[in-house]
Amino acid sequence: MTVLIDEPIWPAHGRLWGHLVSDTSLEELHAFAVAAGIPPRGFDHDHYDYPEDRREALIAQGAVPVTGRELVARLNAAGLRVSQRAKRGL
Repeated sequence: MTVLIDEPIWPAHGRLWGHLVSDTSLEELHAFAVAAGIPPRGFDHDHYDYPEDRREALIAQGAVPVTGRELVARLNAAGLRVSQRAKRGL
């Protein structure tokens, strides 16, 4: 059971954002997000977006820091990755 967190490098809405994923199940990811107070609107098909100022609290809650590359690799290995094409409905 592992929730992974990458560096917040994605700019939007005047802040930087990162991603939270599970390498086990979406149920685990949703439970972690609820416990962390991340709203459902933060979910994007296979991950939650989180703002930079929440990073340390999420790590303290148990999220494991990894690189963005490792995050995607582990999401793929778990079979939980949703392709960009699928996100766009293509």
